[in-house]
Amino acid sequence: MAGPEIPSNSLQLTELAGRPPVQVAIVEPEIPQNTGNVARTCAATHTPLHLIEPLGFRLTDRYLKRAGLDYWPHVDLTVYPDLESFRRRLSGCRFVYFSTHGTRVFHDFRFHPGDCLVFGSETRGLPPGLLRTEPRHVLTLPIDRSRVRSLNLATAVGVALFEALRQMPCAHRPLADPAVTRLPPDEEPRENLGAR
Repeated sequence: MAGPEIPSNSLQLTELAGRPPVQVAIVEPEIPQNTGNVARTCAATHTPLHLIEPLGFRLTDRYLKRAGLDYWPHVDLTVYPDLESFRRRLSGCRFVYFSTHGTRVFHDFRFHPGDCLVFGSETRGLPPGLLRTEPRHVLTLPIDRSRVRSLNLATAVGVALFEALRQMPCAHRPLADPAVTRLPPDEEPRENLGAR
């Protein structure tokens, strides 16, 4: 029996050594819409999502459901009562933390298959004690902090997740789509569409 047809512009993701290429965790998320949008991104990329309690909402919250729309059945979601149980359960993973206090820029970091990208709550970020456990793995997203204190949680997760996946070409490959033109990496676009 043939499997479901995959749209030609989809990503095919493969597990590496029995593990997903990357995982995402949010410690004590507070805003349901953010978590819903993160869940949608995780569903789109086959990325397991881990939520560490206490949550600032109920998983039945209508805003959470609305943000995730009809994608929730495709989210590999696990909820943990505390940070310790989460770390015990994923003890074989390397944890990579994202914080405005990080000193390493995320796109200069070499992600590894099986990494778990860990983000904090919208108002408090990650606990300082957690960031001290592995300072070499605390990353930041470069923004102009004289204008904006931080990025939206869902935006930060999306930026970091796609960079981690981009670094693992063996973990994903775009399927051929005749409607999409892909330029070789060293070829410049012929016209700047953004200048119109």
